[in-house]
Amino acid sequence: MKNSELRALSVDELNKKLVIEKENLEKLIFSHAATPIENPMKIKVARKFVARIKTEINNKK
Repeated sequence: MKNSELRALSVDELNKKLVIEKENLEKLIFSHAATPIENPMKIKVARKFVARIKTEINNKK
């Protein structure tokens, strides 16, 4: 999802997306701890996406 698409969302939608993406990040980290995932860069990308969502929420406040 691009930054322009994030800016178009409301704060409520961003909060819902944040919860979903945090759950996905936790699942990735857990699965990587149990058995190494094929592409560990997915964790880094997911972490950065969560940060982008948080930044956009703070900008809208």
